Amino acid sequence: MYPPNHGRLWVQLTLLAATLVTTTLVGGCHYYSFATDLSTVNDAATSATPPVLFSDPLFWLRGLWYSLTILAILGCHEMGHYLACLRYGVDVTRPYFLPAPLPLTGTLGAFIRIRSRIPNKIALFDIGIAGPLAGFVVAVPALFIGLWLSRVDRLPADASNLMELGEPLFFRFAAWLVWGDVADGYTINMHPMAFAAWFGLLATALNLFPIAQLDGGHISYAVFGRRSTAITIVMIGVAIGLTFMSSSWIAWTVLLVVMIVTMGPRHPPTLDEDEPLDRGRLVLAAVALVVLIVCFTPAPIGPFIGAP
Repeated sequence: MYPPNHGRLWVQLTLLAATLVTTTLVGGCHYYSFATDLSTVNDAATSATPPVLFSDPLFWLRGLWYSLTILAILGCHEMGHYLACLRYGVDVTRPYFLPAPLPLTGTLGAFIRIRSRIPNKIALFDIGIAGPLAGFVVAVPALFIGLWLSRVDRLPADASNLMELGEPLFFRFAAWLVWGDVADGYTINMHPMAFAAWFGLLATALNLFPIAQLDGGHISYAVFGRRSTAITIVMIGVAIGLTFMSSSWIAWTVLLVVMIVTMGPRHPPTLDEDEPLDRGRLVLAAVALVVLIVCFTPAPIGPFIGAP
């Protein structure tokens, strides 16, 4: 028997290094935006002099607030899947991180490749739920620390250059615990660490959607079996409906539709379909649903519509 092939380590390390660079670059920009008083945001945006010099070591050092936080959240998410796969003897690769020159995130996330059949529904459930819960456990303290490092700023007279992030229920709760009720005309100026945690909550919610091959799809199939196909079809309709609420859902929904068209809406069966889930895992499935609800926001990104 050959030992399991966990993927080419040099490729995985190269992608991780590249993702560290792209997320630190984005993180440096986030820190500059955070350090800029919101009342002068329009002046900074229209300045003829580039506000940030990429050759400044402090720019990259401050960018680590965001990059290390988001890499920790994404990395723990994927390592949760990876370790669960090893526990059940499933052939799996180590995580692959995806660098991307995106202005807000600097990454498209990370993934592992499962290259053998899942032995039973218990293993499928544990593999599916381990990632989102591991990432959520890291995102929670990062959110509270990031909010504590944030500050409340007065909104400028012209807030047209500001971006508004949708606030999941858990984010609102954490912000209220740290800052209380923010007065009219003011807003929380998020520290890059808080933004990384916000992105981590959103990524957790996206993965927990009970659709086909997503983590939530694994959980749904482990709980409901073949009936999960109907749930997948309904949730695809929900995803399409979300695009009418916010254009920020369009790219994700297109990827979902492509996945369903190419792979089908049915989750592949496990080797043993007869072993049922125990009561403890059914409770964990309910916990995963709660995590999805508290991490979800119907409009993740949009123009600022608040009034000072």
